[in-house]
Order: sequence, then structure tokens, then C-alpha cells
Amino acid sequence: MKTRFVLVVLLVLAAVAAAGCGGASDTKQASAAPGSGGAKATKLALVAYSTPQVVYDQVIPAFAGTPAGRGISVSESFGASGDQSRAVESGLPADVVAFSLEPDIDRLVKDGIVAPNWAATPTHGLVSRSVVTLIVRKGNPKGIHTWDDLLKPGVQVLTPNPFTSGSAKWNLLAAYGAKSAAGKDPKAGLDYLRTLITKHVKVQDKSGREALQNFVAGTGDVLISYENEAITAQKKGQSVDYVTPPGTILIENPIAVTTKSKAPEQARAFVDYALSKPAQEQFAAWGYRPVDPAVLTANASKFPTPKGLFTIRDLGGWKKVNAEFFDPNKGSVAKIEQDAGVSTAK
Repeated sequence: MKTRFVLVVLLVLAAVAAAGCGGASDTKQASAAPGSGGAKATKLALVAYSTPQVVYDQVIPAFAGTPAGRGISVSESFGASGDQSRAVESGLPADVVAFSLEPDIDRLVKDGIVAPNWAATPTHGLVSRSVVTLIVRKGNPKGIHTWDDLLKPGVQVLTPNPFTSGSAKWNLLAAYGAKSAAGKDPKAGLDYLRTLITKHVKVQDKSGREALQNFVAGTGDVLISYENEAITAQKKGQSVDYVTPPGTILIENPIAVTTKSKAPEQARAFVDYALSKPAQEQFAAWGYRPVDPAVLTANASKFPTPKGLFTIRDLGGWKKVNAEFFDPNKGSVAKIEQDAGVSTAK
């Protein structure tokens, strides 16, 4: 009898200990909703760059209403793309990462936080696209239409800091590519950037979203930004217009599931939903160019192709561009920013 009693006590203690071990897990048993059949509740962490917050605020509850998203909640962290990537690198928990540009994902590949084949998907690892555009005051009082117009006397320009913001890198590369014939005349492109940054850029905020808020608050004459930011601002009733210069760059925004996720199947289901037609329609509604071909075709009039559109590959790819332009110690753009008194610390 004593032996049987001891065994029962040990089994009870073991069960209590096992339950306690689940304390901080992202996936845990939850009270089942009526008719749910005892479904488990899963919490995912999305870490993303700042501008698509308005989209994910729509996509997340819509995902939760699907069979694949049943019982899944998603916490959201938004900020400057480079800062967010470095935060995940330093230990910020993330099941899904969605950044402004490929290098911010690749940083996590080096640390084993994202799989090396993350881009081996039908959309090449992308969840959305955009183009660099010029946001101006209502009615375009300064007559801004081209990159040359930004160098008019007295024109004050906003663009974020490229050493914290992914959107800032896209912005400067759009200007550089347009003025260098997509990289064929590097000197012309860098000369333009030097004049733009040192004589016309008034403020360099930390992120694309902060730059938009600063512009809407009345700072500057022109904001170099994403097309989607311009459309979002108008959708929110802000008194702005925008023009897309003939020469500009195609922005490509990646998304990936991390290798550290405690719920990889659910994280993959979330990414799959972000690429689905309903979610891609939400991206389109907020001004992002969808990666779903059918949704893009349905919104063709909203997203015309600029005559001089080029890609990061036309400039040599991100590895080349990051080394030559944005290396804090020897990059050509880093040197221009330092001469302008801007921090290039990451």
C-alpha cells in the first residue's frame, strides 16, 4: 500500500511539473471556444518594418477568422527595418519577420535565425512591392515632377536615415539609379546624391513612417517615400499629393518564417495567408503593389509602370550596393552622410 501511495504521489508531482514547464511557450492549451473541439491557442510574434502596420492590422484579424488561423493570435512589433532586424538578431522573439529589404532578412540568415532558402518561394520571398515616389504638398506648389526639381533653390526635402531605415536606402538608390542611367554613370549618380543630401535634405528621421509624420506635420516641401505611403496618407485624409518620377526603382519587400519559431506550421500558415488573394487585396487597398498576379492585374490602373523603372539587380544587387554605398567605414553614401553631419552608426 505504501509503495502504491508513493507511486501515485510521484505521478501527480510529475504531471504538475510537466504543466509548469510549458509556462513561457508560445503554443499552449487554452480554454476552447464553444464548438472548437478543444483547439489549442497559439501566439505568434510578427516583427516588421513600420509602414505596413495599417495592412497587418487588417490582415491579422482576417487570418484569425480562417480555418488555418483559428486559435492563433499575433503580437505585432513595428519600427525602422534595419533596427527591427538588428533587434531580432539580438534576441527579440519573432516567428515571422517582414522587412523593407532583402539585406535585413539576410542578416538573420547569417545567425541561423532565418533559413538560407527563405526566398525559394513562388513570390521569391516577397509579400509586396512598391516604387519610390515624391510626396508633395496639396496642389504641388513647388512644381515637383522630376529628380532635378528637388535641387531647385529653396526646396527642402525629407528622407529617412539609410543607416536605420530600409526605405531610405530605396529612396537614395532610386535617385542614384535615375541620375546614373541605372548605374552606368556612377559619378553622375553620386554627384546628384551629394548635392541632394548636403544642400536640400532638411531632416533624416529614423524610419519611413516617422518621416511621413514629420512631413504631414508641416516640415519640408517634398518627402521621398514609397508610393504606398503616399496612398496611405491620402486614404487617411492627409492633404498631400504625389508624383512618380519617370526614373525610379522597384521596391521589393520580403517576408519569412524564423527558424526559432515554436509554432512553425502556424507561422507558415500566417505567411501563406499574407500571400493569399484576400490579404493581397488589402495590401493593394493601402497602396502596395501586390505580388499576386491576379490582384495586380485587377489594380493595373492604380499601379502604372513608370517608364524608366529599374530594379536593385540593375545596380548590381544588394551585396554589391551595400558594400559600395552603405558600408559605414568606406561606403560612398556613408561618406556623403558623414560630410552632412548625419550619423552612420548602426
